Amino acid sequence: MTIRLLLVDDEDLVRFGLRTILDLTDDIDVVGEASDGAQAVSAARALRPEVVLMDVRMPRVDGLAATRQILDHPDPPKVVILTTFHLDEYVFSALQAGASGFLLKDTPPRQIVTAIRAVAAGSEMLSPAVTRRLIAEYVAPRDHPQRTESRRKLALLSDRERDVLTLIGRGLSNADAAQNLFMSEATIKTYVSRMLTKLGLTNRTQAAILAHEAGLYD
Repeated sequence: MTIRLLLVDDEDLVRFGLRTILDLTDDIDVVGEASDGAQAVSAARALRPEVVLMDVRMPRVDGLAATRQILDHPDPPKVVILTTFHLDEYVFSALQAGASGFLLKDTPPRQIVTAIRAVAAGSEMLSPAVTRRLIAEYVAPRDHPQRTESRRKLALLSDRERDVLTLIGRGLSNADAAQNLFMSEATIKTYVSRMLTKLGLTNRTQAAILAHEAGLYD
């Protein structure tokens, strides 16, 4: 199956370099390019890519606003953030909005291709260690109004769904969570899917952020 991909970056040279890398693959088709967030939103709607490589800092509409708008579409593509920073508040906000991960612009070509394939297949691209570092750096403090809202959302969950969320927020895989809760991995997947639907979230990274914002680990 060919992965339809949209490239978004305000630097022509960056887009050219990425397209050159991706054109060498048999299973990734660069269906379009955009040089700012406004173009990205329009292109995503018109071209229906499965993955968007999204720069963060761009003129007019930045990558964060574009990510939010794209992920608000019905059946949205996966969004991967392109950045020059390992840990950055823009990256955290994009992940909070539902992005599936981030890539540094100096990532080796082979890793870029592998990451795109993984995200298209439904995986997220953040290791638990990176997730924890981002959360520790940028999650809302205890007295922040977001904490009250996050706790209100958690009240929607059953006790078992809350147990699963607690483990997911600590970075456990489905297999590890299943072992901890004496369940099958398939059952954990069902709970994760149900939990994300109830919370109105796109992926596990968003769930981990919500769990920390709600003070589940204080």
